[in-house]
Amino acid sequence: MSFIGGNGPGVLQKANEMAVSIVGATGFIGKRLVKRLLADDHRVHVLTRSRPKALSFFPVEEFPNVVIAEQPEWKDSIQASTAVVNLAGHHIATKWTPEVKKEIRDSRIITTSKVVDIINSLPDELRPKVFISSSACGYYGTSETLTFDEQSPPGMDYLAEVCREWEAAAHGVDSNVRLVVLRIGVVLGLEGGALANMIPPFKMFAGGPTGSGNQWFPWIHMDDQIEFFIEAIRNPAYTGAFNTSAPNPVRLSELCTHLGSVLGRPSWLRVPAFVLRFALKEGAYVLLEGQNMVPKKAMELGFVFKHPNVKDALRDICIR
Repeated sequence: MSFIGGNGPGVLQKANEMAVSIVGATGFIGKRLVKRLLADDHRVHVLTRSRPKALSFFPVEEFPNVVIAEQPEWKDSIQASTAVVNLAGHHIATKWTPEVKKEIRDSRIITTSKVVDIINSLPDELRPKVFISSSACGYYGTSETLTFDEQSPPGMDYLAEVCREWEAAAHGVDSNVRLVVLRIGVVLGLEGGALANMIPPFKMFAGGPTGSGNQWFPWIHMDDQIEFFIEAIRNPAYTGAFNTSAPNPVRLSELCTHLGSVLGRPSWLRVPAFVLRFALKEGAYVLLEGQNMVPKKAMELGFVFKHPNVKDALRDICIR
């Protein structure tokens, strides 16, 4: 037995075991990340605003290696952790009222700043070794013609502005803590996100792309997204911003064609852009625009995608 750097006094653990604090652990990605870390015999601190909500996802009797920490307890959990993962953020595929836009921004930036302030307040020997903060493909704005890698400049629209502020808050962490920012694409899985909303219409023979279908769809299989987090935690070469999307982005019409093929259904019913704009107003932007984002830095570091092609990824998700 040995002490692992970045843990609080009196926290004894195996040399290959980590404690990881996660903000946003009850979300679509967070739940899978918690389960993966537990399967690898690590301990998880779920940083939450609501203990009852967190316990509904991670009941003590089923998850004995999960510690639930409400906000007054976040500091104790963070100083007892090897790594901190920030997945906080209000969902964006909804109608953007002024109140919702404020929540989209505040849920990301204020929470990130709070975590950074806690990390920076700790003595060097008690700080986690790595802080992984999520961002999004929306950082780059949208385009049907440009390709975006990690060196591409940010866009100028609302979501790009939110992402810039979100990342700036993360960059406030002390320089002796390794910072990794993951610009996450559209994560594919059955438990939530875009794909879970697309499958029911397809099964009712009413599936198809939204708008023109020409918009880029920077997708990634959930398994590969989780592997990105694991690699970012354990690999010191991971520092700075990374695009987390598959190396073969597709346009939405192509994804819908493959999804229809996998499900044995046609992909013929387009949802006109004006319908979404009427229903979601400014929020329709999320479904009607996209970006051709590529994971250049991860590929340079040798990251191996288990699911690099969208048809194989959809088959694995829908038929497994």
